[in-house]
Amino acid sequence: MVLGRVAALAVLSFAASAAHAARPMNTDDARVVDSKACQLETWTKKTPGGSEHWALPACNFTGNLEVTLGGVRGRNEHVRDTATVFQGKTLFKSLETNGWAWGLVFGNAHRSKSHTNTGLSSERYAYIPASFSFRDDRFILHTNVGWLREKAEHKDRMSWGVGSETRLTGATWLIAETFGQNHGKPFYQVGLRHWLVPDRVQIDATLGDRVDGVGGERWFSIGLRLLSPSFLP
Repeated sequence: MVLGRVAALAVLSFAASAAHAARPMNTDDARVVDSKACQLETWTKKTPGGSEHWALPACNFTGNLEVTLGGVRGRNEHVRDTATVFQGKTLFKSLETNGWAWGLVFGNAHRSKSHTNTGLSSERYAYIPASFSFRDDRFILHTNVGWLREKAEHKDRMSWGVGSETRLTGATWLIAETFGQNHGKPFYQVGLRHWLVPDRVQIDATLGDRVDGVGGERWFSIGLRLLSPSFLP
């Protein structure tokens, strides 16, 4: 799930992350981790001004409630940022081949800056993810519409995202998306996702920027995603 420093905040604003589109998308999918299973998403994002390092573990304890608790540490030449993300995700309709699904995501992100004395700032958010399967799951479209509350600035914003996954081979996917808020120019990113071990170990890499940006917010990311079998009681 948060390019430059502004883009890092944007990712948090668009539901942290990611937190769960399958990495590395910011536009979330209407899917959850398998019942009684967990996953760990980790990635590094490089920008012209610095870097971010993310870790987002998540578990599905009940069968239809995926809980994520993780965070990010970012650094540029002037500032070190850290953030903690807590998120819940549930589905009202599960995704089937050539079908569609939708759900609800809600969460909170806390940020702190090492060079100030302002303490923690909080961003609460909620959004509806919807996913649509085409051509026997070879093409999947994701859409998000949501709300963000910036506590420090006492502002409410709308967030949105549109993303796609296109199967290139049995284990490799082309991913693309655009996402943003109800003000400012949106972001986009494209990349590849590959299963090293089917349904268990996945790697990915993307390039992104702000639409019509001048390059100061472009980013490159590389990530690793690990999924467990069901093991929770």
